[in-house]
Amino acid sequence: MLGAIILFAATYVLMLTFSKYRPYIALASGLIFIATGMLPLGDIIKSLDFNVLLMIAGTMGLVQLFIDSRMPARLADIIMTKVPNVQWAAVCLALFAGIISAFVDNVATVLMVAPVALAVCRKLNTNPVPVIIGIAVSSNLQGAATLVGDTTAIMLGSELGMSFADFFWYNGKPGMFFMVELGAVISAAILYIIFRKEKAPIPKTGEMTPVTDYVPTVLLVGAIGLLVCASFAPKSWSLPEEINGIICCALLVIGLVYSMVKEKSWKAVISPLKAIDLETLGLLVGLFLMIGGMKAEGVIDALGKLLAKLGAGNPFVMYTIIVWASVAISAFIDNIPYVATMLPVIAVLAADMGIDPTALYFGLLSGATLGGNCTPIGASANIAGIGILCKEGYEVKNSDFFKIGIPFTLAAIIPAYILIWVLFGA
Repeated sequence: MLGAIILFAATYVLMLTFSKYRPYIALASGLIFIATGMLPLGDIIKSLDFNVLLMIAGTMGLVQLFIDSRMPARLADIIMTKVPNVQWAAVCLALFAGIISAFVDNVATVLMVAPVALAVCRKLNTNPVPVIIGIAVSSNLQGAATLVGDTTAIMLGSELGMSFADFFWYNGKPGMFFMVELGAVISAAILYIIFRKEKAPIPKTGEMTPVTDYVPTVLLVGAIGLLVCASFAPKSWSLPEEINGIICCALLVIGLVYSMVKEKSWKAVISPLKAIDLETLGLLVGLFLMIGGMKAEGVIDALGKLLAKLGAGNPFVMYTIIVWASVAISAFIDNIPYVATMLPVIAVLAADMGIDPTALYFGLLSGATLGGNCTPIGASANIAGIGILCKEGYEVKNSDFFKIGIPFTLAAIIPAYILIWVLFGA
């Protein structure tokens, strides 16, 4: 057990120190777990969550086709015709980014919406820094709203065997979607106050970004629809555990074939395939192997017992520790490895305490997802947004981010913290 803990801790330190090489570090650590016997050969395959890996790969490719069609820019243009000034534009762009992010990867969402925000700010001679930050934090928030909104949501759904519909209605009660949307409403009010001085009117040009192809939109909407249908499929159908991943990848293949036939060139296939982030998939594979080794060595069980002692056997205290520790940790550490580590810990913890783990799981997801909004490095979407601004020549200070990120986080997490406990913990 000690060897597994040391290797796991060393891996974390190395991933934080050498962030560019995180996937390689995680994979190397996973291989060490295997080579040393800490992860038995017979446990390797079952340690890998193929549903998660396939869903992420398929969704990334579909999103790239969606971006290439210019549909996101067209939708943003429509929103711009409906708002009176910069204040409302900033709030609506953030909400629009949040809606997309409920179904699309957070980073992809920022990349889709940020260029539109930059164009609007240039026309109005307005500082785009707070607008882009608002888009990034809103994207992070909505990632927990649905099964396909974020990697952490996918991981939780796989751990609990949740369907797409379960995020809306779980065990006869409102699900994570409503916890997130409650926070979204309150945090939107916070953004409205933050941008209260931005009253410059938006000129109505009437120009709309032309959509080059509607098929990617149909495929992306189709993916969501099929995921919903699969979630309602009766158990007698005996669908494979990887059904969600199979759906996403199958639609990606359809999209690739369509693009190749339309363009009459293999080059049309290259862009969507390049959008599949192999580093993210490699990072997840390494983490799955590491967690499998930690389980096999009994570390997960031991950590669950330690947290139980900290919670003094009180479910509410334990829930509170998990939520706010997740917020604090995810403000500085990537929430993917953190959630991957904590999911099996919560299972052990709830079993030892003899309680329903739902509140603990939902508290983990909300805290880990929203905690990334506290700092510029807390989430990949934040980093992507700041990277876009820096590339355009804008300086982004930590204070610029804190002024939006911290109040936004508190406004979103506190209502979710209360509602989750009232519905699933009390």
